[in-house]
Amino acid sequence: MTPTAAHSEGHPPMTAHPRGSALLADPLLNKGTAFTGAERAAFGLEGLLPAAVETLDEQMERVHRELLRYDKPLNRHILLRQLQDTNEVLFYRLVTSHLEEVLPIVYTPTVGEACRRFSEIYRRPRGLFLPYEDRHRFRELLCNRPNHDVDVVVVTDGQRILGLGDQGVGGMGIPIGKLSLYTAIGGIHPARTLPVLLDAGTDNEDLLADERYLGRRRPRVVGPEYDELVEAFVSAVEAELPGTLLQWEDFATAHARPILSRYRDRLLTFNDDIQGTAAVVLGALTTAGEVGGVPLRDQRFVVLGAGSAAIGVADMIRTALVADGVGEADAPGRFWFVDVDGLLTADRTGLSPEQRVYARGDAAGLRGAGGGAPGLADVVREVRPTALIGLSTARGAFTEDIVRGMAAHCDRPVIFPLSNPTSRSEADPADLARWTDGRALVASGSPYPPLLVGGRSVPVAQANNVYVFPAIGLAVTAARATRVTDGMMVAAGRAVGRFAAAHTSGDGGPALLLPPLARMREAAREVALAAALAAVDDGVAPVADEAALRAAIESAQWEPAYSG
Repeated sequence: MTPTAAHSEGHPPMTAHPRGSALLADPLLNKGTAFTGAERAAFGLEGLLPAAVETLDEQMERVHRELLRYDKPLNRHILLRQLQDTNEVLFYRLVTSHLEEVLPIVYTPTVGEACRRFSEIYRRPRGLFLPYEDRHRFRELLCNRPNHDVDVVVVTDGQRILGLGDQGVGGMGIPIGKLSLYTAIGGIHPARTLPVLLDAGTDNEDLLADERYLGRRRPRVVGPEYDELVEAFVSAVEAELPGTLLQWEDFATAHARPILSRYRDRLLTFNDDIQGTAAVVLGALTTAGEVGGVPLRDQRFVVLGAGSAAIGVADMIRTALVADGVGEADAPGRFWFVDVDGLLTADRTGLSPEQRVYARGDAAGLRGAGGGAPGLADVVREVRPTALIGLSTARGAFTEDIVRGMAAHCDRPVIFPLSNPTSRSEADPADLARWTDGRALVASGSPYPPLLVGGRSVPVAQANNVYVFPAIGLAVTAARATRVTDGMMVAAGRAVGRFAAAHTSGDGGPALLLPPLARMREAAREVALAAALAAVDDGVAPVADEAALRAAIESAQWEPAYSG
């Protein structure tokens, strides 16, 4: 009898031979009180565990009750992380069984506070920390990874964590959280995931002055030194983990798109902030268009914020518009971008090439207060948009006057305050519902309680990237894709919308702009199938038909259960 971690068909079992305390200390092999009497005798566990033998579900309910005893989300987050570090099967059974309840604790919004206080609540190492000084040894450090075979790597440099800015080494909370959802929702085996923190330093003065800070206590490296750091990491991944999916996460705007552009044709890679966010927004917009009777190709988009995520959303929508028959030259004209300096116009200096695509050359008729650059209120008043999207981290930017003005010219205004965490959201969905008499079609970046509209409870769709990135991991693993293409991301976004539409109640109840959180794991399979089919169409995966891909996806999706 040999202890083995639970595994899915298509992955070899991870056989190990620890005994006694060493077995209990391995989170992938540990069953805790679920070890049977025979197993306790065989593995030297007698006397190390209390007498009771529990089933996995009994363990889960016990831990769930303990979780509910904590009233602060951060304390619940810490408890779940400790559970993950001691018994991963139990952790994932709890998360998958109570996904809607646990998701805001494992990830947004609670993960933001966990990142901010990372050094304070640090308990046990997870993943790899790669400091700038060791850049010439990154391949050697990668060899120290806990498990040899890796399907997905999530990497950050901690510079732009959610809407909180530079969190330095605390940014590691994001790759850990993301990969937890790759497993809980996408079904990627937990042993085949690897979180990575590129420690380039930090420019957060509070962290630099904090004697408890656990990261590199120096200002961030910039320019050629920063590029050298990233290149060293990519080269190490190419050498040690060829064919592994690499997700870039929470990099600053100045770095995010250049990194993606530089490496997307060299690696199996994507940027979740640019492409994942965009695909989810596309899915919600697709559903909103069906509900409101205004198809995507007829929408007018005002976007607040012009960073990498906002531009990525526009690029994804623009690709979909062209696929729907809008001319390539005409598609950028459906967007009006507003940032802290006002409307993006062709005569502005300092715009990136990606921003300049959307800079307006026809804004002569738009004037801001006092003759300055037109701001959000001016643009909404003149453009009369059908869709208002916020990725600005400017709390409360969607004011009552702006929203009421938009609603006066639009029967079902589409309003997406997408900035994270909740403290940075452009509007509270409850206010949006009140200001539009319940007509607004809303998706938010963070979770909000249901709204009461017309006497009915209306769930607020959370445009969380979790609808897409776990499915992309599942798709590339099952389809053996070698690249992540724009076509795959667009297909994923549209599949999100289709799943939501298919699961909207037929009793006249409120429409769902995004799939119900409780059915995310099921949705992931459909989204993965759409992305896998697109990978075949784009020539980046071996030819396979829909039936074969569906079977491969179901086989690849790991289930949290004890073996033996």
